[in-house]
Amino acid sequence: MRRDLVLGGWRDLGTVGLVAGLCGAYAAVLVTASSLLQALADASGGGAAGVLLAVVATVFVLVAVYVSAVVIVNTVDTVVAGRLRQVALLRLLGARGRALRGSVMRASGVVGTVGAALGAVVGVAATDAFRVVLVARGTLPRAAYPVTSVWVLAPVAVVGVTALLAGWVGSRGVLRVSPAQAMASAEAAAPPTTVSGRWRLLVAALLGAGGALLLVLSAAVAEGGSAAGFLLAFAGSASGGTGLLVGARFVIPALVVAAGRVLGGSPPSRIARRTAVADRLRTTRSTMGLVIGVTLVTTFASGMRALQTAVHSWSDLGAGQRAQAEAVLTTTTVILVAIVVISSVISAVGFVSTMSLTVIQRRREIGLLRALGFTARQVRSMVARESAALAGTAVAFGLVLGVLFGSLGAQSLVGGQTDGFVWGLPWPVLGAVAAAALGLVLVAALPPSRRAVSVAPVEALRVER
Repeated sequence: MRRDLVLGGWRDLGTVGLVAGLCGAYAAVLVTASSLLQALADASGGGAAGVLLAVVATVFVLVAVYVSAVVIVNTVDTVVAGRLRQVALLRLLGARGRALRGSVMRASGVVGTVGAALGAVVGVAATDAFRVVLVARGTLPRAAYPVTSVWVLAPVAVVGVTALLAGWVGSRGVLRVSPAQAMASAEAAAPPTTVSGRWRLLVAALLGAGGALLLVLSAAVAEGGSAAGFLLAFAGSASGGTGLLVGARFVIPALVVAAGRVLGGSPPSRIARRTAVADRLRTTRSTMGLVIGVTLVTTFASGMRALQTAVHSWSDLGAGQRAQAEAVLTTTTVILVAIVVISSVISAVGFVSTMSLTVIQRRREIGLLRALGFTARQVRSMVARESAALAGTAVAFGLVLGVLFGSLGAQSLVGGQTDGFVWGLPWPVLGAVAAAALGLVLVAALPPSRRAVSVAPVEALRVER
């Protein structure tokens, strides 16, 4: 089965390649930097430090792969959802759903593997160039540094397999399209059954409630001075995050509806408010990756800020010790946020791509609005307001979750040495995330809406998706 019969041109899967490339470059930088520091540690007799760095790099690479998987699933799902009419026609002509799904899997797997490999090459080259500059400036001592590590192949393979599996998950709508749908005017995927929706809601509620209970328990255990509090906090965050991911289609659209009420009462605002939640799955696909990325960055920043506040309140530390501890925490915060911010970049790329695809797929709808009297400016305003509702909801929700997870994580570490509960509010990071969200809205809304309104209403109404 030819790939372009289901997914169209390579442009439709461009986001898969870009996301895989970013993940591959990120992994290559971390693995190569770990190998360089391992060589430096071995030369100075500190081999254990190199092993620790390799473990930390592995953890952050897995986090980036996880975010990439969410974005790739959403991208493939969005592309397939926009081409369900073609898929239904193929089914009507005798194509099997499994064959169509297999073509989607192979295409996403190939694009993901190639993107990850190219990204890894760029990451290794950039890291080695940076190492050469540092050695030339005397920042790093001269030694026999490796160009890279053979372990750089592992994340490339993992990203490729992840893209393959993400294509399988994202194309699940292909098997739900019956040949009879080709004769209908509806182009949306078949909604999930009531039974599956109830099971999903039940599982999400159980995971969410269990995660909340573990987080509260971690704070209580930490007050007794037990080190088990941090493990409980980690388990609670993982359980609550998984519950949110499972039940996102029940939570995210409701939050978008609440955010849409601040858009105003103008015609573009009313249509944007309705369009933003017209398809609950599309709304969830558009925002979930961004929620995860913002939550990760805010969790690390909030946790380290709470630790700084706790250390500052310890009266048994001398002024010098307190200043040294705060300096170490500040440096660690910068490093951790800089490392994990790539996950937010990956999720932002996914959000921009999803918005662009959905706007392009709605060109017929936009043409109808133009024919009914909407001006190009009103259409651009409508798309921008819809993007603001989606991005604003994702960023605000991610900030709240990040502050909650980060503060509870810090409390689980130092709750026994600190009076009361210490909230971590890293205002510079929160402000930077909010500013980035504003730029993201503009990037996600204006270019696709400009392309959509560039087509004459008569031509847009003739488009057959």
